Amino acid sequence: MAKPVYTDDLSTQVIKVDRDSIHFSPEGKLSVTDTSTENALIKAAKILQQPGGVVAFPTETVYGLGGSSLCTESVKAIYAAKHRPADNPLISHISSIEMLRSKLLAPGQEIPEVYKPLIEKFWPGPLTIVLPVGDSNKSPISPAVTAHGPTFTVRMPVHPIARALISISGIPIAAPSANASTRPSPTQAAHVYHDLKGRIPLILDGGACDVGLESTVVDGTVDPPMLLRPGGVPMEKIKEVGGPFWQKIIHVKKVAGKNEPVRTPGMKYRHYSPTAQVVMFLNSGNGTDATHNYIAEHRLNGKKIALLRSKRFVEPEDGVFQVVRDLGRSGKAIQKNMFAELREVDELGVDYIFVEGVPEDHEGLAIMNRLTKASSVIVDGGKETIRGRD
Repeated sequence: MAKPVYTDDLSTQVIKVDRDSIHFSPEGKLSVTDTSTENALIKAAKILQQPGGVVAFPTETVYGLGGSSLCTESVKAIYAAKHRPADNPLISHISSIEMLRSKLLAPGQEIPEVYKPLIEKFWPGPLTIVLPVGDSNKSPISPAVTAHGPTFTVRMPVHPIARALISISGIPIAAPSANASTRPSPTQAAHVYHDLKGRIPLILDGGACDVGLESTVVDGTVDPPMLLRPGGVPMEKIKEVGGPFWQKIIHVKKVAGKNEPVRTPGMKYRHYSPTAQVVMFLNSGNGTDATHNYIAEHRLNGKKIALLRSKRFVEPEDGVFQVVRDLGRSGKAIQKNMFAELREVDELGVDYIFVEGVPEDHEGLAIMNRLTKASSVIVDGGKETIRGRD
């Protein structure tokens, strides 16, 4: 048996690649005009083709840590590098519909018709769909990808580097976010290096991610259909283009229990958490009274506190916060900046991060999904809910 590429003491190489040099024709044919970018993609693809081979690469959502969806050794290497629980399933990434049909579906299996309008509109893009594994004895997917469950998840990224890497390697790539498990998701190559240096051989640096948080996951194998994880495609858009079936979609807010199997990442375990304690404020006006009252009640004077504000909180004037950052005013700006700012202020050594919550519509649904999981305390109109840090 081949020795896995993964080890605890790897020298991690970071290679810059030019996304603008990568092009796909309408028929899906790939061309790369920059030689160094093409060589980097080929090098990464060769690693992925080896049993146990993993690399990190950018997508439009966040950076992913990828390995072959068809190779259990590679999938185990992903879990090991991230310290990720093995019962947390992975999303497979494809470069074309043909790859889905030829490499992931069992013989005789078809893509359900209910997904066709969503695929036509949102693929390639930040939408993940749930499909049945079919006959597990005939399925080409490693059972480690599905956490031995009866379904798998798949999406086609629009980011040219991700799609080109999958195309050149010729294999579907299982890829969770390229961070240490429970940490905020990485949206820059530096975030990946911070968490996984010495654990993976290669990071493709394609700059900052465009969307900034993970893909939307929908399950159309059940009726009514379910939104399992809000993300880069708002639920309103799914209803708009999906037809009558998707008008019935419901948002599943339930978190899976300790011994309960899950169908998609993000339904189990602590996620997106900095080292500092995160306190989220809802229905708190311009933020001044709510944040000052919390500091006074919890005797936090003298603590180093960062404030991440967005739509309504005003710029503080009294110097009580050592760090103040703007996440943006629009939903798209907030979701793009959120993980990066959580990481950056955390690395400044703050004790607390106060963050302003947003309304749960459009991009706000996904933003609040992530912020809620990152928070230890939620202050809603002055009422505190302690979530703990499991």
